[in-house]
Amino acid sequence: MEETTTPVPPTQAASVATPINLILLALFVVLAYFRLKPKTAPSLPAPPAPTVFRVFTPPTLFPFNGKNDAPVYLAVRGRVFDVSPGRNFYGPGGPYENFAGRDATRGLACGSFDEDMLTKDLEGPLDTLSDLGPEEMEALRGWEERFNEKYLVVGKLVPVGSEVAKEAA
Repeated sequence: MEETTTPVPPTQAASVATPINLILLALFVVLAYFRLKPKTAPSLPAPPAPTVFRVFTPPTLFPFNGKNDAPVYLAVRGRVFDVSPGRNFYGPGGPYENFAGRDATRGLACGSFDEDMLTKDLEGPLDTLSDLGPEEMEALRGWEERFNEKYLVVGKLVPVGSEVAKEAA
């Protein structure tokens, strides 16, 4: 008896171009592109304008209160500090905004942020602090140390009409 075998049809080669393989290839190409594309150099922020040490009187210090994007300065015992990095504290809307553009010495020494701690007459003499006690002066020294460590001194505060103010004008 002779066996008859039916020939086995040749198997078809599986195509590489299946939908899943095409999706994986596309994903690989996209990931390779983002991984290998050249990185843009990070741009450095523009350096701030140079600050020149200058002489301030209370009226010339007042505009530096942070309004209209102005820098925020305040004075402590005759030294004017640029507290602009702390704009959220000393600028408009901040808890210490009363001190912006003003002599903050008495308020800091007394631990009060009220408007009545500020000199009312900008044309008058500077506060001598002669009525402050040892506790207030110690508190003031602590504030001065903090400001010296944290902020740049940009000038000195002198009374209106003083010789130094006249020379600076």
